[in-house]
Amino acid sequence: MSKLTGKDLHGLTVATVLPFLEDMSIDWAGYDRVLDHCACPAGITAVLVNGHAGEGGALSDAERVEVIRRTRAKIGPKPLLAGVIAHATDVAIDQARQAEAAGADCIVVFPAIPLGGGASLTARAPRAYVEAIARAVSLPVSIFQYPLGSGMGYAPKVLAEIASVPGVIAVKEGCDSILAYDENLRALRASAPDVAVLASNFNWFLPQLAIGCDGILSGLISLVPDLFIDLWTAAKSNDLVALRAANDRLYPVIRAIYHDQPVMDMHTRMKTGLKEMGIIANDAPRAPLMPVLPEQRAKIVAALRATGQLAEHV
Repeated sequence: MSKLTGKDLHGLTVATVLPFLEDMSIDWAGYDRVLDHCACPAGITAVLVNGHAGEGGALSDAERVEVIRRTRAKIGPKPLLAGVIAHATDVAIDQARQAEAAGADCIVVFPAIPLGGGASLTARAPRAYVEAIARAVSLPVSIFQYPLGSGMGYAPKVLAEIASVPGVIAVKEGCDSILAYDENLRALRASAPDVAVLASNFNWFLPQLAIGCDGILSGLISLVPDLFIDLWTAAKSNDLVALRAANDRLYPVIRAIYHDQPVMDMHTRMKTGLKEMGIIANDAPRAPLMPVLPEQRAKIVAALRATGQLAEHV
């Protein structure tokens, strides 16, 4: 059993994006630069790969394993989390076992697609799903909470019960509702106080930090890690003035990445920012996701310039 605990995940966990070449094979040289930019800085606590940001659902088993192996070699002893995105329990177990063998420290369990349509409103099926994966590996598990609007987000009692499953050490809390976040946090603190709550709600970073959390897990850290380091430093110091100032610096980027529909394009928009910054050469995602439109690219460039991430002449 890995010795990783919830306390080891307190701080900033970056969900890495994954660049592709023109032929849609993985750009390993570009990915190496992405890790240098957002995973290796001292202010980053942990790294999540093969999540939504890394288009984990569009990767083959071999590609997911190679992402884990290369990331493990690059980041050294930092905790390495690997996403499990599956439609069936046996497939999820296979992914979890492959991730363990490749060097991951923790499995991040995304809700299974069949558990939409109301199945996530009660704990019976989601708990069984998580328990089956947790029993199949010797690694600890983190729960990935979806936005409530997706129809797959867990209600407070459900989330609390799943978090009580032996081996669960963290929850990525992405319900996308500040009221629900408050209720979920209280339920988790009451039922599983040692489980790390990692805030991740798009537009709600400052309110979440004010209510309370143990850290942040976000794909946006892939793009602007320094801004998140400032935000988390202020939060840890309970410095409201500094927290507001850090949030104001981050705000233009948040609007450019998350404001326009469809929100699922957010990770492609992050890659667009990385391309404009010269870190990767190609920002196209794998289908069915679509490339960023010119008007959205202009917003991203303007936001990066406003935050000092991109020179005016670029």
